[in-house]
Amino acid sequence: MTLRRNERDFRRYSLLPRPLNGPGTPDLSVQLFGRRLSLPLMIGPTGLAGLMWPGGEAAAARAAAAAGTAYCLSHGSVCRLEDLPASASSNRWMQVFVYRDRSFTAELATRAAAAGYDALVLTTDNQVLGNRERDIRNGFSIPPKFPLRDMLVMTTKITWLMRMRSDLPRITFGNYVREGEPMDIGTMAKRMADLLDPTMSWKDVDALRKVWKGPLILKGILHPDEAREAAKRGVDAIIVSNHGGRQLDGAASGIAALPAIAEAVAGRMPVLLDGGIRRGSDVVKAIALGAACCLIARPQLWGLAIAGEQGVAHVLDIFAKEIARSMTLIGASRVSDLTRGVISSNFGNQTRLEETHA
Repeated sequence: MTLRRNERDFRRYSLLPRPLNGPGTPDLSVQLFGRRLSLPLMIGPTGLAGLMWPGGEAAAARAAAAAGTAYCLSHGSVCRLEDLPASASSNRWMQVFVYRDRSFTAELATRAAAAGYDALVLTTDNQVLGNRERDIRNGFSIPPKFPLRDMLVMTTKITWLMRMRSDLPRITFGNYVREGEPMDIGTMAKRMADLLDPTMSWKDVDALRKVWKGPLILKGILHPDEAREAAKRGVDAIIVSNHGGRQLDGAASGIAALPAIAEAVAGRMPVLLDGGIRRGSDVVKAIALGAACCLIARPQLWGLAIAGEQGVAHVLDIFAKEIARSMTLIGASRVSDLTRGVISSNFGNQTRLEETHA
């Protein structure tokens, strides 16, 4: 339900063009934490990207750097955070969780600082694993199991097997490997799941704020009160997100939650958005509703799985062209022109019809 909402709810907003504004070629750039991004879109954290393509995380980061935007490495990356070359992205962010072992949270933050990461993203909506029914249907579990059926399916993916043949034996969750311990993906995945802590609270945010001196971003915010509290506690930005619809079934979509959160924050810090973004016009709608920038996850993985770095670059190029086209047709010369005046809400009129057809 929530996954469908993420995509569907973008359709409940309409754009209101003013073509006689004469926008010319629009400027897509935005500023975040004193750094310029060439477009209001970056790559969000996705685990096991290195399973899609050899060196998948580095490939996606290079594509982001070439496009002039930021890349956020997942805590669950195949590579170690230290192994993502600084040259791979001009603006690297690192994702962490709050773990039962709080020292491990602090350790990842310290390692990210030492490796020169520009921002830290604390994901707050994964304190227990959601009931991911698509994973259940596909036979994916944590720790992963490989029944005969899945092994047989893998043998039909000859191109992928040939491409990954040298990397597959080493595929694991790199940031969780410890010297002298088993490093296979099953052991690492179980360790990750066991570390999740439902007692996580604002005290942990405060503790991380003391450890990490750079921009600190909270990901997984859907309630305006949490956005207000984050601003009070010195958090530098929030990401409105429901974890791609994979955690709490029935949660609000990010785009539906965004306006109230932007109002609650009232410009005290940047508000970012992920979830359901499939077109450049989705980015335009999110900016108009108060987002400073958007993140994509699934779309960049699709590009990565098909063509590696070139595939991700192509995805980002599609988004950039669609954002520019939408802004031009709206009559917006720059991202700051994308205000509530360029959008109208159809939530009340379309809810019943779209839920009927969902």
